[in-house]
Amino acid sequence: MAEASYTPRLRTEYDDVIRSKMIEEFNYKNPMEVPRVEKIVLNMGVGESVQDSKKAQIAADDLTLIAGQKAVVTRARNSIATFKVRENMPIGAKVTLRKIRMYEFMDRLVNIALPRVRDFRGLNPKSFDGRGNFAMGVKEHIVFPEINYDKVDQIWGMDVIVCTTAKSDDEARALLRHFNFPFRQ
Repeated sequence: MAEASYTPRLRTEYDDVIRSKMIEEFNYKNPMEVPRVEKIVLNMGVGESVQDSKKAQIAADDLTLIAGQKAVVTRARNSIATFKVRENMPIGAKVTLRKIRMYEFMDRLVNIALPRVRDFRGLNPKSFDGRGNFAMGVKEHIVFPEINYDKVDQIWGMDVIVCTTAKSDDEARALLRHFNFPFRQ
């Protein structure tokens, strides 16, 4: 397998630069204490799939292009009459990225997709959950270069959740800042 010898740019930067900066900043005694990015979960909720069940599959196909890994269609767990949702109805798509694909996606997110967002003023530094995980929303999935704007019939938003091994939000914020996540001041 040729993929084993390839190391993503951000992984190399983490190993060579970011780890030592984090040890210096937080005075870790053990090198295994240094927080790292564990996984990135991409989620796309498609409310229009209530009327047209093919929409969820189209969203999953777009998410597969963005992530570089096959996305799964998520289904409703239970019925909600007010939203006309029945149990087991397709309502979105999700994909979990780890290792090489995770670093590749993070690189594209920070360096290509976020600068393309209209009226972008930086990420909210308070969007952490208390356990070192960062969540953000992207209003238009077309900011990713893999999506051909001309072939898109509908623009969807998506959630990006970055899960880290950090014990606190401050550690996670510092880690993501070292990965060049553009947080607001």
